[in-house]
Amino acid sequence: MRNIAVIGTGYVGLVTGTCFAALGNSVTCIDTDSAKIASLNSGTIPFFEPGLLELVLRNQHSGRLYFCDDLATGIKNAEYIFIAVGTPMQEDGHADLSHVRAVAHAIAASLDHPAIIINKSTVPVETGDLVSAIIREHREHEIEVSVVSNPEFLREGSAIDDFMHPDRVVLGVSHESVAQRMIDLYAPLEAPVIVTDVRTAEMIKYTANAFLATKVSFINEIANLCEEVGADVKDVVAGAGSDKRIGTAFMNPGLGFGGSCFPKDVTALVRIAERYGTGSMILPAILEVNRLQLDRILGKIETALGGIQGKLIGVLGLAFKPNTDDIRESPAIELVRRIVAKGGSVVAHDPVAVPNARKVLADGVRFVDDCYEAANDADAIIVATDWNEYKQMDFCVVKKLMNGVTVVDARNIYDPERVVSSGLKYLGVGRRMKEKSGQSVQSAPSPVSV
Repeated sequence: MRNIAVIGTGYVGLVTGTCFAALGNSVTCIDTDSAKIASLNSGTIPFFEPGLLELVLRNQHSGRLYFCDDLATGIKNAEYIFIAVGTPMQEDGHADLSHVRAVAHAIAASLDHPAIIINKSTVPVETGDLVSAIIREHREHEIEVSVVSNPEFLREGSAIDDFMHPDRVVLGVSHESVAQRMIDLYAPLEAPVIVTDVRTAEMIKYTANAFLATKVSFINEIANLCEEVGADVKDVVAGAGSDKRIGTAFMNPGLGFGGSCFPKDVTALVRIAERYGTGSMILPAILEVNRLQLDRILGKIETALGGIQGKLIGVLGLAFKPNTDDIRESPAIELVRRIVAKGGSVVAHDPVAVPNARKVLADGVRFVDDCYEAANDADAIIVATDWNEYKQMDFCVVKKLMNGVTVVDARNIYDPERVVSSGLKYLGVGRRMKEKSGQSVQSAPSPVSV
C-alpha cells in the first residue's frame, strides 16, 4: 500500500484518486472547496460518471479513500502527490496555469518529507520546469522533490475502464530512480509504459488530443462534401476506416467536437506554436472547421423550416457527448442558444445534463423529463447528443406528437428509411440524397461485401 495525495477533486482528480484507492492504496483527495469536500464525505459526487459513485463509496467504506480541504494535512506522509487542478483556456487562448502555480506554492510551504510531485493536469510544455522552480525557490525544508509529467487519457463516460485498462501510461521523468518508482505505482495495471523526459510527455498529451480533434473536423468536411457529390459518409467511413492505418474511431460526423479538452487543448497548442515562432496551418483550420459545422447544421434547420422565428424545436441531448453531464463547450448548448437568438423556442431533454444546462440556458428553453415530450407539438426535432436511449425511438409515436415532420439527425444514429417510413423528413450529416415516396431523404443502401 502506497500513500497518495491527489490535489483537485474535479473529473481527473476524483477518478484518479478513486481508482488508485481501488488498487489497494491509501489515497487522500484534497480540494479548497469545503462544500465539495463535505458533499464527498457524505457520499455525493459533483458530476456524473458511470460507476464512479459506487467505486467512491466502496473505497470510502474500506478505509482507503479520504477527502479533506486542507492541503498540509492531505499531503502529510504522501509518497506521491498528484496535481489535478483545472487549466481552463484564457481569453487569449493560452492555458490558465494560475491553479497549478497556487498548488505548487502550497506544496512548497507544507511539504516536509521527500515526495514525487506528478502533474496530471493537461499543461503546456515547460510546466514541469515551472512547478520544479516554484518548489525549489519557496520550499520551507531542504528535501528531495522530483516533478513528473503523467498526462491523463480518460474519456468521459468510460473513465474508470480507461484508467484500469489504459492503452499506455506516459511518464515524463528526470531521474531513472523516479521512473522506476512510477512504474511500480502503475504495475498493477499491467499496461505498456512509455518513459520519456518531462517536456516530451507534456507534448504527447496535446498531440493526442489535437490529432483526435483533427479526425473529427476532417470527417465533418468529408461529410459535407458527400452531401454535395451524392455520396454517403457512413459507407465512406466504413470503406476508408477498414484500412488499419486509418480506423473508424472519431470518424463520426455531426455537430463537431466540444467538451473541456479538445477546444482548449488545440487552441493552447496553436498558442504554443506562435510563442516559439513556428506557427501552424493545420491546427487553426481544425478549430475553424469545427466552428463552421454548427453553422451548417443550423442552416439545414432554417432551410427545412423556412426560418426559425416562431418555431418550436425539440432538442435531444445537451451534454457534449453521451454518458456524462458535462456541458462545457457543448455544441448542443451552443445550438440551443442560436435557435433562441433567432427567435425560436426550444424544448430540451437530456438523461443527466439538464441540471447543468439550466444554469446556462434561460429564456426560450423548456426542459422535459421524457425524450418523447421534446417532440410534442415540435416543428422539428434535433438529435444533438447520441445517447443510447434516443436510438430506438418509435417514430410512429414521434410523428403523432409533432406539429412538423423534420428530424435532424445531427449524430447519424438513425436508419433514414425507418424515419421516412413513419411519414417524417430525415436530415442527417453526409447522408446520400435520394427520392422515396415523394419525400426528400438523405440515405444510402448498405454496402455489400463480396
